[in-house]
Amino acid sequence: EAQSRRPSSETAGFWRTRSWGQPYLQAPAGAELWVWFQDTVSDVDKAWNDLSNILSGIFCASLNFIDSTNTIIPSASFKPLGLVNVTDHRFLRYAVLPREVVCTENLTPWKKLLPCSSKAGLAVLLKAERLFHSSYHSQAVHIRPICRDKSCLSSSWELRQILTVVFDSFASTQGKKDWSLLKIFSRTLTEACPLASQSKVYVDISSKTKAQEFLDVSPTPLSVYEASVQGDRRTYAVYDLLNPTLFNISRNLNVLLKWKRPQDNLGLAVPVLHAQRYVSGYGLQTGEISTLVYNTHPYRAFPVLLLETVPWYLRLYIHTLTIITKGKENKPSYIHYQPAQDRKRPHLLEMLIQLPANSVTKINIQ
Repeated sequence: EAQSRRPSSETAGFWRTRSWGQPYLQAPAGAELWVWFQDTVSDVDKAWNDLSNILSGIFCASLNFIDSTNTIIPSASFKPLGLVNVTDHRFLRYAVLPREVVCTENLTPWKKLLPCSSKAGLAVLLKAERLFHSSYHSQAVHIRPICRDKSCLSSSWELRQILTVVFDSFASTQGKKDWSLLKIFSRTLTEACPLASQSKVYVDISSKTKAQEFLDVSPTPLSVYEASVQGDRRTYAVYDLLNPTLFNISRNLNVLLKWKRPQDNLGLAVPVLHAQRYVSGYGLQTGEISTLVYNTHPYRAFPVLLLETVPWYLRLYIHTLTIITKGKENKPSYIHYQPAQDRKRPHLLEMLIQLPANSVTKINIQ
């Protein structure tokens, strides 16, 4: 009944944008679920409830706690994934459980969806005790319909699994930036998954390709890949597990990166667009939610669609909403507000805001 969906996104920790750059996949803390249903579904709320309960059992998560009190129907946010033409937001549902704790019980069924589980290929590195001993951990599953061929006469369902983990190697290695697969995961790679058509490891060696080589990487990569990341040219060492030459010298692959001398200013560039939110004041009368949205581009403006959902037990005073950019009022070109109903639904606020170049936009609401 679901045309395209992102069944599960389970995240522990907060992504440090200024330190780690732009995340590969945006995901809030806790559990997230959003679904586009087919326009043939007569009772979307019932289908949404049934699906959340089914996924709760599959992923051993608390998605069964999703109900009308934490579900919203966005009017402008989110687009269908894959081959779908339905854009009627009445068939869209979105929910977040920010208190959901991610643990081994969630990782195990996630790994079982992989073709070789955790028995071969890159998945052998997915050791729970190492993954959860990290600064950030997020696992997601995306399902969408796609074309089988160029003619697109028939379609198939595509399953994508995404795992994002951030390790603080500087702290775990007693102040050294050197790392290896064995040190991080307590395991090495021995073979590719027999069912895989591609199985590659990419290591960022951009500092090595500059005038002064700050690091050494071993074993020597058989190929190098260059890409532009937010305008910054990056170079990656590529290790293809399907290449027999890779395992001719050694029976396993343990990528090792050593720094020739300490470097403190080789961090990733701050993303052009990033945001942060905080709560100030006290109580229901003087409490305030503030959101700062940054546009660091020197000359380009960007339109941004902001989605806010607030629990029903908090009172939002929409008349106190202010949007300030460079000391002036910034009127949104689109705004949609749906007030909460006690014990029935949360607050929903959507706004389309224009962010001028090199600016910080502050959004306040009491």
